[in-house]
Amino acid sequence: MHFSINVPTPLEYFASLVHSDADFALLEAAVSLAQDEYPDMSVQQTLGEVDQLLARLQRRLPADVGPLQKLRALNQFVYRDLNFAGNFNNYTDPDNSYVHVVLRTRLAIPISMAVIWMELAQGIGLKARGVAFPGHFMVKVNLSEGQVVIDPLTGQSLSREELAERLEPYRDLGGLVDDQEVPLGLYLQAARPREIIARMLHNLKEIHAAQEDWHRLIAVQDRLIVLLPQVWQEYRDRGLAHAEARHPGHALEDLETYLANAGAVADRPAITARAAELRRAMH
Repeated sequence: MHFSINVPTPLEYFASLVHSDADFALLEAAVSLAQDEYPDMSVQQTLGEVDQLLARLQRRLPADVGPLQKLRALNQFVYRDLNFAGNFNNYTDPDNSYVHVVLRTRLAIPISMAVIWMELAQGIGLKARGVAFPGHFMVKVNLSEGQVVIDPLTGQSLSREELAERLEPYRDLGGLVDDQEVPLGLYLQAARPREIIARMLHNLKEIHAAQEDWHRLIAVQDRLIVLLPQVWQEYRDRGLAHAEARHPGHALEDLETYLANAGAVADRPAITARAAELRRAMH
């Protein structure tokens, strides 16, 4: 008898983790993002490492400890004992987005640190969520005393004034005038797991696009399209990357998908022209 075991490709495995919002495996999906770059990396082993950290943390907590004490113990453990911190010297290193590397180097960007922190927080019974704050991902915990918003790179809890201050540069960018000010609370809503993974992928997308690393950019776009199958700009961006990588057939297919679905978009004439160019090049 011959047993054929079909091992899923990294992309198929990722698709199985993110296909439903109901049982979205955030940490596992985040860990799996490294598989394109580190094909030998074991997702299960990395999840096991986080479980071991959680077990160490749980052993320190007395049975009757309250949520505020739990939060303090968690931050003491993560930032003082384990020395997790931001990789400020090399913020644009893709490794900062790969959970298995972050666990080894203890250096992160806000969102990868947040994913690890939330897993530990939820593991000790804290109601922790991610916050898709502009420019710097945050985490928040609901305590009986109120909501605490925390910078995941330092464990520092931020006052409303500090959060408003951090928001200022982005308000200016948005060109919002005073009477249209969006309330701060809107920026502090809990991010859905799918949004968190999308933001991690967009960080990688920016890095690879800036370096014109089309091969890696296409791998990230493949994941974004699996994650966000109806965000048509992702097809456009993958198509343009395929065109740069000299894959005219794939490029044309993606650009045509974009044009067929995106409606009245400002770049329609430019993308239509690019698609026509690719068609001519193929004949």
